[in-house]
Amino acid sequence: MTEDELQARLEATLPVADLHGAFVEECQDQDVRLRFSAAAAGGWTTAALLSLVDTSLRAAAGLDARVSHLNVTVLRAAQAADVIALSRVLRRDGPSVHAETWLFSHAVVEPMLHATATLRD
Repeated sequence: MTEDELQARLEATLPVADLHGAFVEECQDQDVRLRFSAAAAGGWTTAALLSLVDTSLRAAAGLDARVSHLNVTVLRAAQAADVIALSRVLRRDGPSVHAETWLFSHAVVEPMLHATATLRD
């Protein structure tokens, strides 16, 4: 799937509240890089970050997939800046997909959050 195709699918599939201005920067095989725009109010809430985790995992694993198990590790506080998500599929096992995502504030230097998940079609 190309960047433009994934962008169109994200916009058609997800509620506007979950998009957070999502922009597909890169989409190769099962690796995806998304950029989410910072809210006008500035800060990212925990709920908003979890929404970014769900969106980025589903972008890598398939937008029809649903998270069945999720493990999140917060490494540092989110800055009032764009969030970059790097996601990839680790393994496909029948109807299950194991994936991970890393969230970064503004630049891919030091991650602020890491999540692993099992998703099912």
